Amino acid sequence: MNPVQTAAGAYQRGIARNRGQFLLQTMQVFLVGLVIGMERTVLPALAHNFGVTKGAFLFLASFVISFGLVKGALNLVAGTLSDRIGRKRVLLFGWIAGIPIPLLIFFAPNWWWIIAANVFLGINQAFTWTMTVTSQIDLAGSRQRGLAVGINEAAGYVGMGLAGLATGYLAVLYGPRWALLLFGLGAILNALVLLVRVRDTIAWVHAEHATHPVSAPPATTSWMHGFIDVSFRNPRYRAFCQAGVANKVADTLVWVLFPLYFLQHAMGVVAIGWITGVYGAVWGFSQLWTGHLADRIGRKIPIVSGFFLLSAGLVTTALVQGFVLWMSAALIMGLGMALLYPNLVAAMSDTAPPLERGRILGVYRYWRDTGYAIGGLLLGLVAQWSNEILPAIWATAGIVALSGLWIALVVRETHPHSQGQHR
Repeated sequence: MNPVQTAAGAYQRGIARNRGQFLLQTMQVFLVGLVIGMERTVLPALAHNFGVTKGAFLFLASFVISFGLVKGALNLVAGTLSDRIGRKRVLLFGWIAGIPIPLLIFFAPNWWWIIAANVFLGINQAFTWTMTVTSQIDLAGSRQRGLAVGINEAAGYVGMGLAGLATGYLAVLYGPRWALLLFGLGAILNALVLLVRVRDTIAWVHAEHATHPVSAPPATTSWMHGFIDVSFRNPRYRAFCQAGVANKVADTLVWVLFPLYFLQHAMGVVAIGWITGVYGAVWGFSQLWTGHLADRIGRKIPIVSGFFLLSAGLVTTALVQGFVLWMSAALIMGLGMALLYPNLVAAMSDTAPPLERGRILGVYRYWRDTGYAIGGLLLGLVAQWSNEILPAIWATAGIVALSGLWIALVVRETHPHSQGQHR
């Protein structure tokens, strides 16, 4: 038996074949979701405690802008770095970078410390979430990519939703600083303990490359040439990158301005936690089937449907009032996100060569998560200019609808088993 056959036999792909390692990666991303989710209810609603004056929407959004800029840039680094030194080392770097987050929030005398904490959050999320989804794609193989990404995103966003709800209750009981300190450090410590048992999936990548019928060594192009090609020259990748930006603009609205919008309408911290928590939890749980759905019917229909549902949920939020109606709108938005979010990653992965998958996904995730910075700046300016949050909601609904229309008109089906049926 030659070395290629030996490697292929030792590192066979498939979720069932690698269920132990796949489960460990799922637990890792659940903890990643807890870390980002712990901020979503408490910080925006209590920003005045950190010196943010009423109506200073752009300054409020600055903590998400810093997060988006750092996470977007480091997604590029994470993808390329993981192809060179392996996924596990990058995952470890991400968890180490997470340790200062709850400490900075706990000791923060002003909002600038929160902005600094979110610089570390950007590093943490870029390295950890990027590595978990890339590793699960490595383990799953081509026929289960949608399911693998769906499970990954489900675990992460369920964690995010539960964290938003839990920290809302904990903040009422123990105060926001203690709630975020203990919750954040607990999640990071658990992740580091579990990381001991995680194996690096780069070996599966090399085995896949060795047996791939059309594999070739990565092209010897410059980093900048590859970035420009994925971002602008390739029409399919370009459409997916803009879609990534658009859905993060919507998520920025939920993260930064929804808590203030609902607070202005007499909702308390716990009620806000339920609304944003339902959005995150539906987004998370639904991805358990939306990724698998795209493996069966193709990527394009779920992605386009998701964008239009997300826009409809935003419009509903703007038009109605009351806790139950806003919960219903949050459910619609969560379902829309579940349909589009994992399947954008899976669609990018469908045509990426195995040895370049980390780099190409890194470029996509750069644009997607830079959408936080773009969204924070854009929506902060809209709210600042109008001195109201409602125009920012309408603007976001329009951006999301146009992004879905772009995908519908420009992109052909990418799933290899559906290309002949869906165009």
